[in-house]
Amino acid sequence: MAVDPFMGTRAQRCFIATIAIQAIVVLVMISITFRLVAEHVDFNQSNYKTLPCYLALFVLAEIFELLMAFDALRLRNVIQLAGILMFHLALVAFAAIQVHETKAALVRFQDCDGSFSFVNCGGPHTLFRKVEPFLIVVPCIIAAAWFVMVFFVRALYIEFGWAIFRVVGANPAMKSMYQVYQILICLLKFDFFSFTGVTMQLLIVVLSTNSAEFGLTVAAIPIVLLLLIGCGIAVQREIKWLMSLSLVLMLASETYLYKLVRFFQPSSEGQYETTRATLTVFTIVAFLLLLATFIVGVKCFTDFNKGLYNSKTFDTPLFRRHSSARTPGELKDDPLNEPSETRMSIDIE
Repeated sequence: MAVDPFMGTRAQRCFIATIAIQAIVVLVMISITFRLVAEHVDFNQSNYKTLPCYLALFVLAEIFELLMAFDALRLRNVIQLAGILMFHLALVAFAAIQVHETKAALVRFQDCDGSFSFVNCGGPHTLFRKVEPFLIVVPCIIAAAWFVMVFFVRALYIEFGWAIFRVVGANPAMKSMYQVYQILICLLKFDFFSFTGVTMQLLIVVLSTNSAEFGLTVAAIPIVLLLLIGCGIAVQREIKWLMSLSLVLMLASETYLYKLVRFFQPSSEGQYETTRATLTVFTIVAFLLLLATFIVGVKCFTDFNKGLYNSKTFDTPLFRRHSSARTPGELKDDPLNEPSETRMSIDIE
């Protein structure tokens, strides 16, 4: 049974189109909200920084989700498709939280109709009432898109089932190890987004660029990126010393949870007031994702030297698919005895 080419089926094209269309609509709604608020407030004031955070995070999230979708389809990775569905649900929750945070930023006087302050009142004809419809429609659009995505993911699951079988054959132990490997690689990708999301918010919210907190936040960026890349290379190539180092650094990175204390300190009340909910959710999610990555990473480490590396699904450099040009000797040694163009790679993208 031949494997359909990348973007060669209706389900694949419709899945990508669903994500792309909802991303465009959502970003337009958020951009309109940002423009309407920017006309009346100064975003340099800490209590109004929830909108720049909101816009920046959704631009990052929509681009990330689209790239992850292309990546999952190209690799025929069902586990990553499931991860995208969970990520999309998280976007629904995040968009819903933003309605509350935007209201907290704009509405300072509850019992007024706007005659006293167009910006800081919450009554009719005020700034918040003007942008509220755009804020509410965002989670509705994302939720509607999720149901459509579920329909196409079901079709893709059926479509990709045969391709996954061809990678590791019918060996149950090999299949289990392969699935754990896929879960780890998927977690590393979502770790990247969650860390970038937290860092982006902190850099936007932090007032002084010469503060110690700002310097520590910037310094953490290359360290965590190297950690994630190193872990991916280690598990792909079964490099024990690098995997051990990555696991130790993951545990050390969990101390980043101390940021939660900063969000709720009385001295930081004004600085984090309107972004506290989003930052708290992102930080907790990043902590849980990293903890899950550590646990799955330990399981992958115990699977080293058990044959998965030698199954010829790992014989290509990072970010590249297998070449279809293989010698007769390589084809003869292939345990599946299948042409390489019908095989799929599980390398990091």
